[in-house]
Amino acid sequence: MADEQTFTESDIAAAEGREAYDEQLEKQAQIKEYKTYTFAEPPDKLVLETGEEFGPITIAYETFGTLNEDASNAVLVGHALSGNTHVAGENGWWAEYVGPGKAIDTEIYFVICANVLGGCSGSTGPSSINPDTGMPYAMDFPIITIHDMVACQVALVDHLGIGKLLAVVGGSMGGMQALEWAISYPDRVAAVIPIATAAELPSQGIAFDEVGRQAIMSDDTWVQNHGDYYGKGIPEKGLAIARMIGHITYLSKDSMREKFGRRLQDKETFDYSVDTAEFQVESYLRYQGLKFTKRFDANSYIYITKAINYFDLPRRFGSVEAAFRGVKAKFLVISFTSDWLYPPELSQQIVRGLKANRANVTYMNLESTYGHDAFLLPNPDEERAIKNFLKNALK
Repeated sequence: MADEQTFTESDIAAAEGREAYDEQLEKQAQIKEYKTYTFAEPPDKLVLETGEEFGPITIAYETFGTLNEDASNAVLVGHALSGNTHVAGENGWWAEYVGPGKAIDTEIYFVICANVLGGCSGSTGPSSINPDTGMPYAMDFPIITIHDMVACQVALVDHLGIGKLLAVVGGSMGGMQALEWAISYPDRVAAVIPIATAAELPSQGIAFDEVGRQAIMSDDTWVQNHGDYYGKGIPEKGLAIARMIGHITYLSKDSMREKFGRRLQDKETFDYSVDTAEFQVESYLRYQGLKFTKRFDANSYIYITKAINYFDLPRRFGSVEAAFRGVKAKFLVISFTSDWLYPPELSQQIVRGLKANRANVTYMNLESTYGHDAFLLPNPDEERAIKNFLKNALK
């Protein structure tokens, strides 16, 4: 990636939202504070949604706060595509919302965050060692779904001795996990907070994911090794491009205009060059793309984006209304006005499906100019809503 070093620290001095999120995940990737739980040991493998049996499975997780005597204060936080276990504390990716005195108060709640099946931050994924071969799974890793990720979380919750979660909370892909909990395990969760998410990702979102996957799978390193590039290099260019594409979808046109405008990078006039990053936005995307390759596995990106694309409640149940027919939890559904990747109408579809089943649901569409990344940023209305909702659920 040419000129990746031209994006200076001054350009990200106002590190918030996506920049802060990525930086925190990058630091956490080096620390590895998580615990692990291994289950589905042969012959008792996990039956995946595809019908394939898979195991053993290791799930990385962290907990924050203290579980009370009757295990009634547990809150599971599901992470988004590139997240990890470290949701709170120093460099926590959602530390604005999880911690002492925060919306999800760790002095009141026992918070659990697990790296998803298919990930690369401690949980079993394509980069993990296949015990049958002694080599990384690579593309021998099975196809997985959101349902499979949640099945692993259920096994972890059982291991922790928790019969019923107070709440499951998550943004983006984490919101899909929250919906899956309510649908597949209605007796195991009392409250659900899906944020900036969907019952089905529209074709535009699937298209962006596919372009990202194709960028990776067209990278010379990926092609030459048929995806088994471990120990032989990484598909850096392809993964960086995938991240650049994804990064654009996380922002809004207003936030991009405010952050970059048409400002040039360290110059006053054009170079009239096709291979240099002349605009600040170009330099920013190259910087973020290259940085991403240092902490995330390209095959995990492929498998997890496919899992997001496969999440389709109307196809699976016949309709959104039918999907929510057996839910028992209370819901707080949150969307953001400027989110064009998971726009408000997708959350409203969820709300209509819940109301059709007379579920207890509160909906908030919050004003924001930050696009999909709004759920990562401090928002007094969001914080207050989550705090009050959980307090009422605990009562």
